[in-house]
Amino acid sequence: MFVKPVKGRSVPDPAHGDLLPEEGRNVDENNYWLRREAAGDVRR
Repeated sequence: MFVKPVKGRSVPDPAHGDLLPEEGRNVDENNYWLRREAAGDVRR
């Protein structure tokens, strides 16, 4: 799934060991990213 951080949020990407870039990235659709989406930290 492709996700972008919501403006003003810094979201760690545990698979890459860095922060999710502002332009977004393809990530595995797993519980971590589904929780980040539910919390309003990222959007698809």
